[in-house]
Amino acid sequence: MRKAVLVAAVTTGAAMAAATVVLWRHWKPESERQRRKTRCILGKLARDCATPVSKLWVVADALVFDMNEAFTSQETTALNMLISYVSPLPTGDEEGLYYGLNLRGSNFLILRARLEGRDKSISEMHREEVSIPSNVMAGTSQELFNYIALELAKFISGDGMESNDSHDRQKALGFIVSYPVDQAAASSGAAIKWKSFSVTDTAGKALASDLNQALENHGVNLRVSQLVEDAVGHLAGGRYHNRNTVAAITLGMATTAAYVEPKQALPEYQSSSNKQWEMVINMDWGNFNSGHLPITEFDKCLDAESSNTGSRIFEKLISGTYLGEIVRRVLLKMAQEAALFGEEVPPKLRTPYILRSPDMAAMHQDTSEDHEVVNEKLIDIFGITDSTPLAREVVAEVCDIIAERGARLAGAGLVGIIKKLGRIENKKSAVTVEGGLYEHYRVFRNYMHSSVWEMLGNGLSDNIVIENSHGCSGAGAVFLAASQTENLNS
Repeated sequence: MRKAVLVAAVTTGAAMAAATVVLWRHWKPESERQRRKTRCILGKLARDCATPVSKLWVVADALVFDMNEAFTSQETTALNMLISYVSPLPTGDEEGLYYGLNLRGSNFLILRARLEGRDKSISEMHREEVSIPSNVMAGTSQELFNYIALELAKFISGDGMESNDSHDRQKALGFIVSYPVDQAAASSGAAIKWKSFSVTDTAGKALASDLNQALENHGVNLRVSQLVEDAVGHLAGGRYHNRNTVAAITLGMATTAAYVEPKQALPEYQSSSNKQWEMVINMDWGNFNSGHLPITEFDKCLDAESSNTGSRIFEKLISGTYLGEIVRRVLLKMAQEAALFGEEVPPKLRTPYILRSPDMAAMHQDTSEDHEVVNEKLIDIFGITDSTPLAREVVAEVCDIIAERGARLAGAGLVGIIKKLGRIENKKSAVTVEGGLYEHYRVFRNYMHSSVWEMLGNGLSDNIVIENSHGCSGAGAVFLAASQTENLNS
């Protein structure tokens, strides 16, 4: 980690605070009451969202405790620690042409890429997004898999490369989904919950087996051996490029994490026939909850009005789906109680989830004079055409407070995973991070990096390397295919 990241984040916050002070001084005398009320709301928000290093360590330790509890407790815990039977992970030596499939709800991606081995870039990457017709989504699982197999057969025959690279051996098809799936359940016949599907007979089916049968019926010489969540795929991609990769985190509209756990840390698997020394865990950390999390009145109201009240608390603090909504709720209170945007509350400001995280990022990162980008977004999103310079400054400050809290909590979670593995003090660890929130929200990314540096300090921060995900969305499926092909033929 580098000090420059921390300096950049602190400088941004300091400059914003200084500008705010200047604008406060130019507030009209007749608006003194609104000024005091706005400052009161903003100050309380900053206090409630504060994430000093001491708080971050408490959160990280709480996550470690819950991770251990999930493995040892006989009762169901909020933090799902799902075993992903991915063995082995890529070594970086894999070569050849491989195919992957990323099932994402209302559509799926088909990917093809050629791996050239260690220290060489991926070539011939090609991807195609296929929408799933509504009648297929509403039909049986067999209809779904037949549709996927048909589209995959078209894709392979269309690129004309299979015959040149197959060598008459069957290859694995990497298969990842956008939602956590328990692979043990997938193979044993237990129910699988598809968040975006109404396929009613998926429960109780061996999903991989069904898809393999459909592939065979359509003459596709590929076989699915494992069904995993996308964070596991990103972990496989990270391991292909860096053998020190031990975890992968998704920070997009949703959030999840996967990491590599030494087999000896899992007593129930030490005597299993699996010869691998490590197991991949999909921990679904979006469901993490702790009394130590800095939760505000706005978070509580958001949770109470959500469709999954009491769950996904960590996700509601750090993921792209919710960051903009929290900002909107704060601005609504300021408009109602402090007339931030005039005597009338803008009607659109009452619309839930109207403020998306990309728009929040654009306002937050606006460095133009008088916050011109903020002004444009207020007009386009909320219909606020007469915002004052101070109001726009307050909007940017609210975005900063909410983004900083989310990013620093994500950093604390990352450190918690490495602490659970006992790798902070004496081992180099690489963590792959992917998702639009991390990749496109520069200040969020900087805050996350700086939080890790602050927690570990100069002496230990270099032991953790945070890397952007390798390849495009769904590329993890290709890396999984490569690592599983040798096992498939042996």
